[in-house]
Formats: sequence, C-alpha cells, structure tokens
Amino acid sequence: MVYYALEFTAEIDGLTNLQPRGGCDDPTYTYYFKLRCENCGEISQKSTCVSLSEEVPLPNGRGTTNLVQKCKLCSRDGTIQMIPGQGKPLTDSQGQSGQYARLMIFDCRGFEPVEFSFGDGWKAESISGETTFEMDLSEGDFADYDEKSECPVGISNLKAVFKVVKKTGDGARAVYR
Repeated sequence: MVYYALEFTAEIDGLTNLQPRGGCDDPTYTYYFKLRCENCGEISQKSTCVSLSEEVPLPNGRGTTNLVQKCKLCSRDGTIQMIPGQGKPLTDSQGQSGQYARLMIFDCRGFEPVEFSFGDGWKAESISGETTFEMDLSEGDFADYDEKSECPVGISNLKAVFKVVKKTGDGARAVYR
C-alpha cells in the first residue's frame, strides 16, 4: 500500500482559506484525477471520480473502500481509500510564498493518482473575513469584486501534486509525512 497526499497551491489575491465548499473533509466533494496502473503503467484516458460519501465493497469481500476499478489494459483491480482529517485550507500567505497545502490523503493499491482536475464546489474567504466566495475552478482561475472590502479578488495559477507520504502511528494518532 502506498499513501499519496494531494497538495495544491495557487496565486491568491485578496482571499484566504481556499478549500472545498464543505471543508477539506467535505463528504460530497468529488475528486477527479487520472490513474496510472502500477502493474502495466497505463494511464486512464478519462478522469476517475472519488468521494468520501461513496463506499463500495472490496473485491475480496473484507470491508469497503471509496473506489474499486479495473485497469483497461491489463485488467488488474485497484482500490483507493480516502483518509480524512489531514487536509487544511490554502491560506493567502501560503499562496503568496508558493507553499502547498495538503488537501487529502489517498491509500492506493494497484493505482497511482495523477493529473488532479480542479472543478466546481470550492470556497474562499475575503482577507477581512467578511465575505465568502463560492467558485468553480474548472477553468483554472477565479476573479470577482469584494464589495464590502472594495477590492478585486482572484485566484490564478492553480497547481496540484500527488506526493508519496509515509504513515506513522495508528488510528486517530496516525500522521502522514
């Protein structure tokens, strides 16, 4: 089993706390990304979707996971289990300095996640904290005007990476570095 952390960054102007609409552990937020088969190296042509609210039985019948999928080239099964509780919103200071914020951890067996796609269902707050903006990031950017603070706000240069992380500890004390 390999643990992958999805981390993201963006240039943020006048906003902070960029995250999925219901928070980093939003059960209704759907993550879209392509998968690389660890057996044959084939990358899926279409993005796969996975969310915390969807659980399916494991092929061996011992428990559940968030995704079970077969590689179209070699027919090997792979699974992805999402691990909530590890994500944090992207702050304005992280965005300005190019730092990445961790969004979610994925326990992947048989597949490697690649090419995360930003979509609808995001939110961010104005720097003053008085206004919340809901946004669709599928085009890669967002621009609006904060009437309360009387200034333009925006998000651009969205970037996401999957990094291999190691798990230390068990249960609620587990830490992924």
